[in-house]
Amino acid sequence: MDVWIISVILVVVLYLLVTETISVDLTAIGIMVVLVVSGLLAPGEAVSGLANPALVTVAAMFVVSRGLMRTGGVEFLGRQVIKVARKNLTAALALILVSVGFASAFINNTPIVMLFIPVVMAMCCDLGLSPSKFLIPVSYASILAGTCTLIGTSTNIIVSDLSAQHGYGALSMFELSLVGVPIAVAGMVFLIVAAPRLLPSLANPICQMQDSEHRKYLAELQIRAASQLIGQQPRHAFQERFPALEVIELTSHDRIYYPMRDDKSIEEDDILLVKGSLNDLVAILHEDGVELPSSEKGLTLGAQKDPPIIFELLIAPGSSLLGRRLARTELARDTAINIIAVKRQGARLAEKQIHDVRLKTGDILLIWCSGTKLEELRSERDYLIIEDVYEEIVHKRKAWWAIINFVAMIGTAALGLADIMTCALTAAFLMIVTGCLQMRDAYRALQADVLLLIAGTIALGLAMEKSGASSLYADLFLTLLSDMPTIVVLGGVIALTSISTQILSNNAAAVLLLPIAISTALGVGADPKPFIIGVCIGASACFASPLGYQTNLMVFGPGGYRFFDYLRLGIPLNLLVVIAGTILIPLIWPF
Repeated sequence: MDVWIISVILVVVLYLLVTETISVDLTAIGIMVVLVVSGLLAPGEAVSGLANPALVTVAAMFVVSRGLMRTGGVEFLGRQVIKVARKNLTAALALILVSVGFASAFINNTPIVMLFIPVVMAMCCDLGLSPSKFLIPVSYASILAGTCTLIGTSTNIIVSDLSAQHGYGALSMFELSLVGVPIAVAGMVFLIVAAPRLLPSLANPICQMQDSEHRKYLAELQIRAASQLIGQQPRHAFQERFPALEVIELTSHDRIYYPMRDDKSIEEDDILLVKGSLNDLVAILHEDGVELPSSEKGLTLGAQKDPPIIFELLIAPGSSLLGRRLARTELARDTAINIIAVKRQGARLAEKQIHDVRLKTGDILLIWCSGTKLEELRSERDYLIIEDVYEEIVHKRKAWWAIINFVAMIGTAALGLADIMTCALTAAFLMIVTGCLQMRDAYRALQADVLLLIAGTIALGLAMEKSGASSLYADLFLTLLSDMPTIVVLGGVIALTSISTQILSNNAAAVLLLPIAISTALGVGADPKPFIIGVCIGASACFASPLGYQTNLMVFGPGGYRFFDYLRLGIPLNLLVVIAGTILIPLIWPF
């Protein structure tokens, strides 16, 4: 009877996950509720997935990945592609795929693809290439690279933990590399050769829309004592570190100088009027040599209790601030608020100094203040708070801390000095303590729907095993492949996992099919380890549909693709991975 109940639950869960009639996280909670109410699992067993080391490791890796992204290390790698690629499509594609693949082998691939989409779009504008030739391969390369290391994808971590629970040992950091790297290399070679021929050549929709000026702010910087800028010419002061920053004016002893015309060196307490991007301005404010003229304390983005938040404040229509000089507003007088810069859409500011600007509807102030103060500002009707700007800030000065932290995590796990959960948790903790990431960022990095889905499917997998459903399904699978060689059965497991992951998430497919794969291996008298590795490979072989993996869906719109574009490139790649996995796995892990 229990087998029939679990089979009905499994069918309903598959339907809900495929159709997304309700959200996946609600489906996951529903799984745990139904398993407890039906008596298939005890309450503690149903929620055991929430304390599973695999789930904790995946959550910690989300935080570590966000820390690496926010410090700009991956972005720097991506930007170098534009400098090297020139107008050779094959060279550009190869460079991008290798860059994406290397990063995705160690970092969650969703933010990697998210980062590389604008990089690819900009590169295609610069080089006159079609982004539709690149974006699907970028997604596929990130998926292929996920099979190269234990932390390449959350699926590997989950399978490793479940393998240990079943008594077959956890996977080491680079154990999957033995089969993952050859498959990833073969897959990328296929993409480099086939993508330009099979994918359409479509126009880049953003080339005519690029306008970097609208992302620049006007700011004042005061020179502090002992600043390294003292004695330098204003037009050359930031050229080396911030080449895109423009110094418009220098105010010294109440007299204004123009850098392009006047020969005037920078002195202590001088004020520079500059125009630059958000990241450049925030980075400069972390320097010892400059400060905001009206600020009484330095900008510190760290792990403090009430950390500062940088956001845009938009002057609303009908605001009481309209027509008033900025220096005479309540915002400027409030010592808890620090005005970094001003931006006016579609027009130049006529005023020579920031505090003289007369505010107009649509003017944007770049501000930093504490989170507590931000909550107070939300109640005001004179302006609108735009917080999204904080997500654009890259803390480049913390890049080395993030890289050292990440390398230490990889090294410690690879040498077996600590288990992967301990390493990941430690790395996540250090990302926050060293200021690479704020606590609010860490919470945002946790993908709650993914974590709940993992917990729910772990509970369902436990119920399948406890009820005997896994053994029944394995017997049915063996009946279909009766009298077949063991290698063919392995290929069937990989293919089944690959097909399942086209319609389910790869985590759900792996958790549900791993018990079946182990039972199947025992049924044919083989070592389950090759079949466990096969589930890892098959769960990441999701190329034939934009719905099969989140990164596939992310590039759908920017690339202007149709569903058929995924089929004609994805099906051959799927077959390549399944066949290569079937051949290579037994050579490394004999039956």
